[in-house]
Amino acid sequence: MAETYQHLGVFSDWVAAAKEKHPLYPLAAPGKQTQALLRESLGFQGKDESPQDVRIEKEWEKDGIIGQEVSWSVGYGPRTHAYVLKPAGVKEPLPGVLALHDHSDFKFYGKEKIADGADEPSEVLTEFRNLPYGGRAYVNALAREGFMVVVHDVFLWGSRRFPLETMRDMMGEKTATLLERSDAVSEIERYNQAAYFHEHWVSKYCNVLGTNMAGVVAYEDRVALNYLLSRSDVNKEHVGCIGLSGGGNRAALLSALHEKISATVIIGLMTTYEALLDHNMSHTWMLFPFGWVRHGDWSDIAACRAPSPLLVQYDLQDYLFTEQGMQDAHLRLQNHYASVGKPDAYTGQFYPGTHKFDLEMQAAAFDWLKGQLQ
Repeated sequence: MAETYQHLGVFSDWVAAAKEKHPLYPLAAPGKQTQALLRESLGFQGKDESPQDVRIEKEWEKDGIIGQEVSWSVGYGPRTHAYVLKPAGVKEPLPGVLALHDHSDFKFYGKEKIADGADEPSEVLTEFRNLPYGGRAYVNALAREGFMVVVHDVFLWGSRRFPLETMRDMMGEKTATLLERSDAVSEIERYNQAAYFHEHWVSKYCNVLGTNMAGVVAYEDRVALNYLLSRSDVNKEHVGCIGLSGGGNRAALLSALHEKISATVIIGLMTTYEALLDHNMSHTWMLFPFGWVRHGDWSDIAACRAPSPLLVQYDLQDYLFTEQGMQDAHLRLQNHYASVGKPDAYTGQFYPGTHKFDLEMQAAAFDWLKGQLQ
């Protein structure tokens, strides 16, 4: 008897029909072939992925951290702004980490969600950090542990966001009217609601332009990593990346396609695609590179540069994934790393609770990064 999917109803048999037409989620082994398939699926890359016209916008020293706000162009749209943070008083080059902000349906801010700059965080940001981040800017804490950390705004967030009026024009009168009738009262709430609908429209534009949202975001993350690597105060042989949720999504893609990443931390963003059927299909378009499922699963992307060290932290009661989907992805990752003779290069950690990167998880991730990069 065919399986019934609540989300599909009378179209539940569509799943079986799709599986008859072509294989779904085949095993994509670590290596160059899987990387090439991923590049083809993402469809947005360049021969030179260096930041253009880099500027230092601001410098400060605060709470034991030396900080800079820098900006650069990726070649289109407004300038990317980033924070660069490192412990004060250190002269030698430090291991580097690219910290990747989350999605969280909160696009008004990007880097500020996980890092403090020269100014005190707003009340909105302080409140936002309470649940996912244990109430703190974890990037600053990571810098104090002896790392040079760069955190940047990516396509659609913060300094890289679309103006509200442009989004309204793109979405049309019906959606704009719906937003006007919404309960959002603040500028930030109204912007984030508009951005939720806007992502679907952007995804259509990506398709017309031969790419997808994952491809554009991954390209901009590679540009940011190349900025980090260009700095004289970074040990270029010891560089990693880290992110929760949408940031974990970005970490998987960045690690897969940039050879200089030597340690990756993915938090709260690991599952099999099969387990998403009828569960949590409201994920960002970044999780669904068009056509990739005919080549492999999501965990295959995270493992395609095995035995490059990988830490994945799972939240057992994560409302975005099923526990079975997380456990199956964990097993698939274990098998990938065993297949290249380095089973210990992958670590999976399971924590009770919902979608988060709390203080306990941060401490474990920081210790793991120290072991890999310092």
